[in-house]
Amino acid sequence: MSTLLLTAALGLSSALTPVNTPSEDAKVILISVDGVRWEEVFRGPDPELTANEDFTDRAEQLNADFLSQDDPARALMPFSHDVIAQQGVLIGNRDAGSCGQLSNTMIFSYPGYNEILTGKADPRINSNAKIPNANVTILEWLNQQPEHAGKVYAFGSWDVFPFIINEVRSGVPVNAGFEALEPVYNDTVALLNTLQEQIPSPWGGVRLDAFTHHFAMETLKAEHPDMVYIAYGEPDDFAHGGDFDHYINSIHRFDAYLQELWTFAQNDPEYAGKTTLIITTDHGRGHLEPTSWRSHGDSHPGAEAVWFAALGPQIQAQGGDAYTPEHCAYTNQVAVTALKALGYTKDDYNPEAGEALDIFKGE
Repeated sequence: MSTLLLTAALGLSSALTPVNTPSEDAKVILISVDGVRWEEVFRGPDPELTANEDFTDRAEQLNADFLSQDDPARALMPFSHDVIAQQGVLIGNRDAGSCGQLSNTMIFSYPGYNEILTGKADPRINSNAKIPNANVTILEWLNQQPEHAGKVYAFGSWDVFPFIINEVRSGVPVNAGFEALEPVYNDTVALLNTLQEQIPSPWGGVRLDAFTHHFAMETLKAEHPDMVYIAYGEPDDFAHGGDFDHYINSIHRFDAYLQELWTFAQNDPEYAGKTTLIITTDHGRGHLEPTSWRSHGDSHPGAEAVWFAALGPQIQAQGGDAYTPEHCAYTNQVAVTALKALGYTKDDYNPEAGEALDIFKGE
């Protein structure tokens, strides 16, 4: 089926010229991290979980690195609080009245990622099974636009992402799970491919985030895509395993990955001054009883609470992590927010998607 016929069949708009494009060569790096609670983002590590020997044997390290600091949340995620929250926006601090929420009721990963990438919850997606997504993500739609064709890439630690993005139908290259990166751009990629084979992952379907991150970094340097989606996965898997110390340290590493991406974008001639970072999570985690933090789903209250962040030349600086939108921000707003940074509207993509977040300059 041709692109135009596929687009018509799915009820989406065909190839369009961007409207109100801030820059002819605007770029977006869309980022998700699996299952990170708003509590850690805005409060830092939970002292009760840190002290619980059932969940950590590194309490001394966590206390020294994070809890003993004046601001544990800032110590845990310094780039997010010192740069993103000051120069961009950080939404979801419920202690300050800022609300971030899922619109899907499943509250686990495939439905969450579909919502992030399509702007609409789909009740038909009710498992994490490796079933090709019937919905067209913004990655697929953008790849159909002549001015962006072949300039959209995706990377994920979880091996289900080729199905969530529907790699075969969409034509978007998805490097996920334990796939080697091809083409082998340089010696760094060759070494990463070798190390991925030699370093065991704790999980059967999720690789370590360092490989996802550096595969994405090398592709950014080599291909300079217009949009790249990077989905980190470690925190959720460490949490499911009850490893609170590894969960916390993986969040700290994630924040460092964000800093590396932003530093690169500010110094690369094809990205400098043109790049927007948009960041979120696919779901939260429970918060009621001592073991609820390990899980999510509709039986774990609090897991529906999420958070959002954005940074870039088009984003209105909010000057702190207490930014409170007029209405609760929802995950179904992320897709159109990313497209808006490239100059497209909701109606261009899918009128049924959520509205863009109210975070742009001049609004």
